[in-house]
Amino acid sequence: MRRIFLLSIALAVFAVSAASLQAGDKKLRVVIIDGQNNHNWRATTPVMKKALLDSGRYTVDVSTNLKTGDKAPDGWVSVAFPPDLSKYDVIVSNYNGALWPKEFNDTFDQQLKDGKIALVIVHAANNSFGGWKEYRQMVGMGWYGANTGDRLLLNDKGEKVIIPKGKGDGPGHRYSGKFSVTIRDDKHPVTMGMPLEWLHNNDELYDNMRGPIENVHLLATAAAPKGKGTGVHEPMIWTVSYGKGRVFHTPMGHDANAMLCVGFQTTLNRGTEWAATGNVTLPIPKDFPTDKNISLAPVKK
Repeated sequence: MRRIFLLSIALAVFAVSAASLQAGDKKLRVVIIDGQNNHNWRATTPVMKKALLDSGRYTVDVSTNLKTGDKAPDGWVSVAFPPDLSKYDVIVSNYNGALWPKEFNDTFDQQLKDGKIALVIVHAANNSFGGWKEYRQMVGMGWYGANTGDRLLLNDKGEKVIIPKGKGDGPGHRYSGKFSVTIRDDKHPVTMGMPLEWLHNNDELYDNMRGPIENVHLLATAAAPKGKGTGVHEPMIWTVSYGKGRVFHTPMGHDANAMLCVGFQTTLNRGTEWAATGNVTLPIPKDFPTDKNISLAPVKK
């Protein structure tokens, strides 16, 4: 009887350990939404998909919402649009185009508020849906006119300054090229372990972004070289708390060349994991850029 009892305990422990291992190894389910953008989504989506898959942390589907009469490239693989959100843990938006169906928007909004799905915003995805109030709250701040929301910047002392709605310039990218990213919260799971300054590859440096700036947590900023751009530090990586949901936002990633930056890909991978789980297990790679040198991922052959 004692042997049977001990054997039962051993089997129970083994079952719990196996279940824990399986849960820890479970890949997060990502869907990238694209198909309309004032940027080349046909070139950028494959770069992001490869980066996410190469991390080993995700499965990745693409849901492409084409304009009427438009065609995807030959061999393009896409699930139906709008995607079935019950199949995913996080949406990565590479989309800037026509409104999504209202029923899908309402479902997405509620599931994000309930913490059932997460959202990652990349570059021009923060231009989308100017008339959708809830989306602008998810984004925090984006490419919206000066009269539509406040602006956040950091001065030379690293102090946050709010420029109120209707004051100052509207959004732009008054500098494009290589620029330094400055970490403002090195304790956050996404940015922990990153160099406090690192050099990003050629990209548009978004500035004067506007929005409600509600429940925004700033992780990093960027400034153009001296004498160029706006002369101040612009928000470059941040998170938004949206109800129980998590949003990760980076305005980096204008084109495929910018997305080949190891800094961008690491930020995307870690930000996506954080949005989906609230934690980050993915490491900072050894070839992460430094304050003096960019680092590029190998081009997909």
